[in-house]
Amino acid sequence: VQLQASGGGLVQAGGSLRLACATSGFTLNRPAVAWFRQAPGKEREAVSCLSTNNEITYYPDFVKGRFTISSDRAKNTIYLQMNNLTPEDTAVYYCAAHLTQSSSYALCHGRPTDWGQGTLVTVSS
Repeated sequence: VQLQASGGGLVQAGGSLRLACATSGFTLNRPAVAWFRQAPGKEREAVSCLSTNNEITYYPDFVKGRFTISSDRAKNTIYLQMNNLTPEDTAVYYCAAHLTQSSSYALCHGRPTDWGQGTLVTVSS
């Protein structure tokens, strides 16, 4: 199982960025997948979760309406579209999956079985 995140970079406040996570070793038709982030000095937190079997998503309140998680089964890729970014969104973003759990809500409140490497997002004011 591999997850490879990309797409991070520097963006101004109010801007947008799309992250991508290329996956291999499993198919995007059953497990829950997610994006987490970790800012300096803070704990890692879930920002978006998706049940790939029924497309049900879960977002914590602090990103609701700004972030959108999606998947492309043909490309085995997970995406995170981030709009209206603020400096508080600056963090290392990680894609993740739980291969034996399909609930997006449960994954956002639990722990993935597999992690990708992080990609840094920096939002300037």
